[in-house]
Amino acid sequence: MTCPIDGIAIEMDRFLSLLSFSPDGWGDEIASGLLVTVSLALATLPFGLAAGFFIALAKQSSEPSLRLAANIYTTIFRGLPELLTLFLVFYGAQLGVQQLASFLGIETAIEINAFVAGMVALGAVFSSYASEVFLSAFRAIPHGQYEGGWAVGLSSFQTMRLIIFPQLVRLALPGLSNLWLILLKDTALVSVIGLSDIIRQVGIAARVTREAFLFFGIACLLYLALAMLSSVVFGYIERWARRTEDVK
Repeated sequence: MTCPIDGIAIEMDRFLSLLSFSPDGWGDEIASGLLVTVSLALATLPFGLAAGFFIALAKQSSEPSLRLAANIYTTIFRGLPELLTLFLVFYGAQLGVQQLASFLGIETAIEINAFVAGMVALGAVFSSYASEVFLSAFRAIPHGQYEGGWAVGLSSFQTMRLIIFPQLVRLALPGLSNLWLILLKDTALVSVIGLSDIIRQVGIAARVTREAFLFFGIACLLYLALAMLSSVVFGYIERWARRTEDVK
C-alpha cells in the first residue's frame, strides 16, 4: 500500500515537472507569456498617460470644439467594453486598411499586429479614464498657483513644468495606480486575438495536461505578484512626489 506522504511527494514531483523549464515542462511558455503581459502593459502605459494628460488639458480648454472632442472621446471609450474595443481595433482597423489598400489599387494581404492592436485598444481605454483622474487633479490645484508662476516671470510652459506638474503627479498618483492595476488585468483580453500572454499560455497548458487548477492557479499567483510589485513601485513614486510637499 502506498503511504499518503509518498503519494503527496509523487504529486508534488509531477507538478514541479510540469512547471519546469525542461522539454516536458511548461515553464518556458509561462515565462514568455509573463514577458508579453508585462511588455504590453509597460508599452501601453506611456501612451495612455500622455493621451490622458492632453485630453484633460482639452477638457478644461477655453475652446469649445476641443472640450467637445475630448468629451466624445472619453464617453466612447469609457462606455464600450474593453473586449469590444479590442475587437474594433484589431478587426476593424485591419478591414479599414485592407479597404484603403484596395481603393489605392494595392492588392496585398494586410494584417494588424496583435501586440500593436492590444496596445492601441488598451491605451485608448486607459487614457479615457486617466483623463478624468488628471482633470480632477487639475481642478484641485488652486488657480493662484498659475498666477504665482506668471507673476515671477515664468512662461505658461515653465509654470506647468515647475509648479503645476509636480503637484499634479502627487494628486493623480492614487487614481493612476489603480488604473495601472486595471491595465495589468485587462492585458488578459489580448489572448482572444492570438497574443501569447499569461492567460493564453496557461490555457494551452491546462488543455494539454488536463491540470486546469494547477496552471490557472499559477496565473493567479503571477498576477498577484505583479500587483504587489506594482504597489511597492508606486509607494516609492508617491514618497518621491511628496518630497516637494515636505520641503514646503
